[in-house]
Amino acid sequence: MTGISARPGITKPGYNWRVVDIVVAALISIAGGVIFWAWDQMAALVSTPMNAAYPPVTGIIAGGWMIPAVLGMLIIRKPGAAIFCETVAATSELIMGSQYGTTVLISGLLQGLGAELIFLAFMYKKFNLPVSLLAGAGAGLFCGLNDSFLPWGWNIAYEAVDKLAYIAFCTVSGAVIAGALAWIATRGLAKTGVLSAFASRKAASEPVFS
Repeated sequence: MTGISARPGITKPGYNWRVVDIVVAALISIAGGVIFWAWDQMAALVSTPMNAAYPPVTGIIAGGWMIPAVLGMLIIRKPGAAIFCETVAATSELIMGSQYGTTVLISGLLQGLGAELIFLAFMYKKFNLPVSLLAGAGAGLFCGLNDSFLPWGWNIAYEAVDKLAYIAFCTVSGAVIAGALAWIATRGLAKTGVLSAFASRKAASEPVFS
C-alpha cells in the first residue's frame, strides 16, 4: 500500500466515501480474511484443551476475528467502515474455506455492527484508545450474543451462567485483541506515511485519551 496525498485545501474529510476509501477498505478486508483463516486454524488447535478445561473460556480468543472492524474504522473514519471491513473480511474467509461455513457472514455483519455502534455513539469524531477499546468490546459483545442466543449459535446449549461467561470472555477479547491491536497498528501505519490520504494520517501524534 502506498501513500496517496490528500488534495490541497482539504483539511477535514467529509463522510462521503471516495474511491481511495473503498480501495483501502477492500485491502483491509482481504487482509482481514487471511487473518481470519489463519485464526481459524489456531482456534482449531487450542479450542480442544480449552473446551476440556471450561468451554466458555474459548471466547478469550474471539478477538482475532474482529480486528478488521476496528482497524478499518480507525483508518478510514467514515460511517459504515467497521461493518464494511468486517463483513467483506468474513466473505473472504468463507471463500478461502472456513470450518464455520456461511455462519461467518452473519458473524462478520454483527461484529462489524457492534464496533460501528460505538463509533456512531461518538459521532465518528473520536478515535482514541478508549474508543478503540470500546469498539472492540462492542464487536466482542455482539459476537458473544450471536454465538450464545441466535439459532445457529455454537453455544446455544450452554447453561445461562456459561453463556454469560462466554459473552464476557468475548467482550474482553474484543477490547484487547481487536481494540488495542488495531489502535497500535493504526499509529504504526501513520508513522510510515501510507495513510496520507486519510484523516488518520496524524494518528501517531493524536492524544491517547482525548
